[in-house]
Amino acid sequence: MSEPRPDRTARFPLALERLGTEAATSPAREPLRPQRLLREAAQDAARHVAPTGVGLDSALVRHRMVERLRAEGVCGEAVLTAMAAVPRHLFVDSALAIQAYEDTSLPIGHGQTISKPSVVARMLGLLFEGESARRLGHLGRTLEIGTGCGYQAALLARLAPEVVTIERLAALFDRARDRLATMDLAHMTVRHGDGMLGLPQRAPYQSIVAAAGGDELPDAWLDQLAIGGRLVAPMRQAGGNAQVLMVVDKGPGGKVRQRAHDGVLFVPLKSGAA
Repeated sequence: MSEPRPDRTARFPLALERLGTEAATSPAREPLRPQRLLREAAQDAARHVAPTGVGLDSALVRHRMVERLRAEGVCGEAVLTAMAAVPRHLFVDSALAIQAYEDTSLPIGHGQTISKPSVVARMLGLLFEGESARRLGHLGRTLEIGTGCGYQAALLARLAPEVVTIERLAALFDRARDRLATMDLAHMTVRHGDGMLGLPQRAPYQSIVAAAGGDELPDAWLDQLAIGGRLVAPMRQAGGNAQVLMVVDKGPGGKVRQRAHDGVLFVPLKSGAA
């Protein structure tokens, strides 16, 4: 008889296991040179220590990122406030932490990336422009497809009273769960599973956002979207390889309206859990 599979759904707060590793005390400090910063970041990664210092844990560096986004036309103060509060460098590999607040995507392993801050801000801003979000003043019950490293989920936790996020890759699920657990997010559920199926047990959702793009939107997402809700997801345009942000609004009677927005580049949407 096979043993039952473990439940890979995480609800917070979670008990944390201490790794028991501490940074070694260094002698005299040498000048802050790029080579030294990269070397220390690599050493941190080897010790599994979250990077600190060099301004990374300062609210000022996040404020500068937000001001750049505002200057580029990103609107929505709730989204910008959340981005100013969530430390993006904690969600990337230590060796890449010094690039965390640049407007660039970064690899997170397993062929996946953390999206550019400007793209994340744009998608969350589009969600906030939906009928339900405008009426409620928040995103309502929110479903995220593709947890990845957990950064966008942490932002959603500041914008919605309930967040369900699904990751198909077990290795990414485990890492994101552990990172998010340190933030004491009692209103978030992190689940390992097939994101194309959504999570009907918690539907309907006032907001749905996806971090992977396919040729068409899964019916399950549209079925689980609430009346008055909005879905934002990358989708490949017909007849080509280019992706756009597709915005879907569900009106009275379940009537769906789709509109294409900005061009983007996301990893492919895949089915199944691995």
